[in-house]
Amino acid sequence: MIWIVATAVIGSLILSLALTFIVRSWARRSGFVDKPGGHKGHKKPIALGGGIAIFLTVAIPLLCGTLLARWALASGNQSWIPELIQPHLSGISDKLPLLLAILGGALILHVMGLIDDVYALGPWGKLAIQFGVAFSLVTFFKIRAAEALGVIPSIAITTFWIVLIVNAFNFLDNMDGLSAGVAAIAGSIFACSAMASDQIFVPVMAWILVGAVLGFLAYNFNPASVFMGDAGSMVIGYFLAILTVLTTYYDPDRQLQPLGVLVPIVVLAVPLYDVTSVVIHRLRAGDSPFCGDQRHFSHRLVNRGMSVRAAVLTIYLATAATSISAIILPRASWQMACLIFSQCICIVLIIAVLEHAPVSKTE
Repeated sequence: MIWIVATAVIGSLILSLALTFIVRSWARRSGFVDKPGGHKGHKKPIALGGGIAIFLTVAIPLLCGTLLARWALASGNQSWIPELIQPHLSGISDKLPLLLAILGGALILHVMGLIDDVYALGPWGKLAIQFGVAFSLVTFFKIRAAEALGVIPSIAITTFWIVLIVNAFNFLDNMDGLSAGVAAIAGSIFACSAMASDQIFVPVMAWILVGAVLGFLAYNFNPASVFMGDAGSMVIGYFLAILTVLTTYYDPDRQLQPLGVLVPIVVLAVPLYDVTSVVIHRLRAGDSPFCGDQRHFSHRLVNRGMSVRAAVLTIYLATAATSISAIILPRASWQMACLIFSQCICIVLIIAVLEHAPVSKTE
């Protein structure tokens, strides 16, 4: 399994590095750039289009791998397929309709994001499309969470969850390297969780996403030379949300405990805290919750004296601190699971207290 992980991560990393370089060059030549002004922190135009590289880096390997599995089964020529993969060929091949649906939803959000990066679409239209994509995927392709609650509650919860995570990573894309780095950490944890439940398709998808965002991060870490834009941040959030739903957290036959369903909340605690706190700040100020500003967690850290890099690395560490223990959550006892979840809450509360505490001024 290790070599599969290495191939997925390294292969997508190299592809992302190449595609991001190509897209950045094209964006600079064509004028597809994010200009400074308003609430934006950069001082000069920065190339857009990084989201194109991320989307293609995820879509191409997944689609090619699934089609190859289907071809190998149809032709009967499976000798070149690694022995570890051969028992899963049928399952991978059967995933093609589901994969096409997932990539189709990602493509819709990606194109909408590209249009928004150029023409600044209104928030309500974007929200309607996000809900439409999520609802269609959940309803017609049965990508659902909380199915024990019944069909209608499951559809409602999963649709809301997907839209929430899409916007959480869209909101998180407010500082160089932030959204991509947090996505790499979260994606790695989700991949490990899926591997622990003996899944193949989901962890490979997660590791490919990790490689894609890491390749982009090489160009996006402060000082960034290319931005992902909404075309990238919404797609990243969408893929992560889908991964959380597809991963098996509770399965008595595999000794996976019920509180394993808390894994996505624990892993994504920091992005969820950011989107929640920003919306509250904006509503208190009488502003639209979708109006861009510098009230994000990262901005508040910078306002307290941190550099951009220090603020981003601090959020990486906070994400890792809540995430790492989530790997053992599905196999933990009730007592241990409660301790892990409590630890996550404590970390988030520490963040909230420290970033809102008044700064003392010394002579």
